[in-house]
Amino acid sequence: MEEAKKKSGYVTLIGRPNVGKSTLMNRLIGQKVAITSDKPQTTRNRIRTVYTDERGQIVFLDTPGMQKARNKLGEYMADVTSLSIGDADVILWLVEADSYIGGGDRSIATQLKSIDTPKILAVNKADLLRDKRELLPIMAKFNELLPGCEIVPISAEKGSNCDELLNVIFSFMPEGPMYFDEETVTDQPVKQIAAEMIREKALRFMSEEIPHGIAVVIDRFAWREEGLYDVEATIVCEKESHKGIIIGKGGSMLKRIATAARIDIEELTGEKVNLKVWVKVKDAWRDSSTQIRNFGYDCTQI
Repeated sequence: MEEAKKKSGYVTLIGRPNVGKSTLMNRLIGQKVAITSDKPQTTRNRIRTVYTDERGQIVFLDTPGMQKARNKLGEYMADVTSLSIGDADVILWLVEADSYIGGGDRSIATQLKSIDTPKILAVNKADLLRDKRELLPIMAKFNELLPGCEIVPISAEKGSNCDELLNVIFSFMPEGPMYFDEETVTDQPVKQIAAEMIREKALRFMSEEIPHGIAVVIDRFAWREEGLYDVEATIVCEKESHKGIIIGKGGSMLKRIATAARIDIEELTGEKVNLKVWVKVKDAWRDSSTQIRNFGYDCTQI
């Protein structure tokens, strides 16, 4: 009997900020790679992860939330999403289960209409609807907005119907060779993931304004013969007043961020971690093309 041919391809996740793209990607691959928070601009870079089973291989490209750029960093994020859409075999558009469709989603639908790439619409947080009968009218509205789009209701947080979403994705995948070996979950460098884990804790623990203006740079990531990693990182912020808030009274906030991040980095590496974090001010770095490249936001490197 002839062996079934494998399928493989790239799936780009798009959507407005905070709809759950990173949560969904982590859920589908079964491991935390992308950071999550309830604040916009959590994802800034393209994050590539890999799902492999007996059917073949899906390479997911998680992208920044689609919104109007307000600075050089925002322009970079928009470019990342555009490039990732161009690389896709399938576009996975994530929306929330809401009867009101705002201007952001309508703008995305307009962009997608001009693209021939197969599209799947995942309606997230369907489990939060008080009356499940509301789901069908919501799906019908999105079908009017983007006719012919395959629609799958899911819960990225709970994992509901995510197996069906994978089935639908594979149905659109072309036949082809595996891009990565079966054990690969991501090709992101450990240093990059560690930097993002530190930024995630800052996003979660601090107020709305400050996290948007920070970046995290790993200055040192070295293995010590005693059996642990020495990790040194710098949180970069835009204002001197923000530096004081990040450090906190007696260093309390910085300690809280570092302690929580260390736990995640230890889980990531499977080893003990000695984490030291400093804070530095770089005025208006988000509007400097040179600075955003220095901090790893460079389209030529994705």
